[in-house]
Amino acid sequence: MITLKGEHIFLRALEPEDLELIFSIENNETFWEISNTQTPYSRYIIKQYLDQAHKDIFEVKQLRLVISNYDREAMGLIDIFDYDFKNARAGVGILIKDEKNRSRGYGKEALKILMNYCFSHLNLHQLYCNVSEDNEASLKLFASLGFRKVGLKRDWNRTEGYFKNEYMFQFINS
Repeated sequence: MITLKGEHIFLRALEPEDLELIFSIENNETFWEISNTQTPYSRYIIKQYLDQAHKDIFEVKQLRLVISNYDREAMGLIDIFDYDFKNARAGVGILIKDEKNRSRGYGKEALKILMNYCFSHLNLHQLYCNVSEDNEASLKLFASLGFRKVGLKRDWNRTEGYFKNEYMFQFINS
């Protein structure tokens, strides 16, 4: 699908071979704050998830894609969640796994590709995301692609014994 290809990366569907990638991301405690996770996932549970990953976004209200470079290296994940057909909106989340691949434009390219897909193929009117107040890279990323900060959720997430604020961003396709 040409829509999911960019200059340096492309987005692809989950494959059974992605079990170790997802296992390493979901069980990395440094990412738990982003995914709002409290406990690790077993390979068995992730395998069951992958077995169901073929289901349609209209049925499960979400879509997870792998961010891959043209050397076929899986660099991270990008998600559409809370897909709302009636109101033509969805949430979006992105994670570049390894530090070596961050701040190199891959996340921005992946998000641009996903936005194009959401507006041209899913006919969405808007996307939103939630970003912790101290996640400078994500704050900069979403703002650079036209997402507008529309709200502040005070003391929203508890992390390591204290509460953090979270911003809500919104992109309306006009």
